[in-house]
Formats: sequence, structure tokens, C-alpha cells
Amino acid sequence: MSLYGVIPFAHHLLEKAIARGDMVVDATVGNGHDTAFLANRVGASGCVLGFDIQAKAVQNTRNRLEMEQLDEHVVLMEDSHTFIEEIFKSKGYAAPRAAIFNLGYLPGSNKTVTTNSDSTITAITQLLELMPSQGLIVLVIYHGHEEGKKERDALLSFTSALDQEKVLVARYEFSNRKNHPPFLLALEKQ
Repeated sequence: MSLYGVIPFAHHLLEKAIARGDMVVDATVGNGHDTAFLANRVGASGCVLGFDIQAKAVQNTRNRLEMEQLDEHVVLMEDSHTFIEEIFKSKGYAAPRAAIFNLGYLPGSNKTVTTNSDSTITAITQLLELMPSQGLIVLVIYHGHEEGKKERDALLSFTSALDQEKVLVARYEFSNRKNHPPFLLALEKQ
């Protein structure tokens, strides 16, 4: 048996939650790896709504999607994921079935531009309102930098206080790895 790495495990969970034709969210598109995975999973009849505050991330993702011919059913927003609810309501999108957040900073970019707990918690709260029962949110938490540690602590506090009758929270990590390995939180709406 071989254990999944954190990102493959995130994708495994999302595969189980997403079907062709679904609406899903990539809350932090980064270099487009998760966005492409989601676009493949939902197919041409589905839609991925992707967010990132950095123009470079949005362009990197757009380039990847075009190269893989997946750009037709992805909407990219160069904006904060704190606007998820506003965009879903104003555009009349179907409720999102799943979402992924790959937290931290854009690899190969300015490490001072990071996700933060306030915007992440706002987006999670909005998604939990929008999602149907059994909707899934996957958070990949990178905490090897100062802002990442703050975000980790705030997210652990926030998610552990969620009502278990409304949201189940699971944690997946390699506890014996050195140098602050990333870990995963999965939130399933009840």
C-alpha cells in the first residue's frame, strides 16, 4: 500500500465529490494544476470558477488551460475569493459542489503575497452557505512561513468550532515529516 501525498489525496476526495456537469471553485488558482484537474473532472458540461489576486497566477492558469484545451468551461477571476458569494448570486451560477484552496504563496513568485485567514474564512463561510448537502471544501495548508502559521492557527480554530451537525471536518497529514509539511483539511457540508 502507498499513502497518498497531500495534493493527490485532495484530488482523490474531490473525484469522489464531483460529477460531470458540476459547478466547482478553485479559490486559489496559482499555476493552474488544481484548476486543470477540476476542469477535466467536470467536463465540458460543467464549470470551474477560479480566483486569484495575482495577475501572474491567472495568466499562468490561463496558459495551462489553453495548452490542455480546457479553457472553454473555466471562468477565471483576478480577484479575491472573498467575492465568491457575490459572483455566484450576480451571475446566477448553480450551487458549487466542491471547492479547493491551495493556501500560502504562489510558487516561484513573491513570497510576501500570501493567502490570509480573514479572506479564507470569509470564503469558506460563503461556500458553506452556497453549497448543497455533501458539498466538499478541501484546504491544503502550507504553514512553513510566518503568515502560513497564522493562517493555520486561525483555520484550525475556526474549523474545530464548526457545528458537527452542519459540517464534518477531517484532517490528513504526515505527522513525522520535518520542515512544516503541508496538511489537508476537508470540510463536508451536512
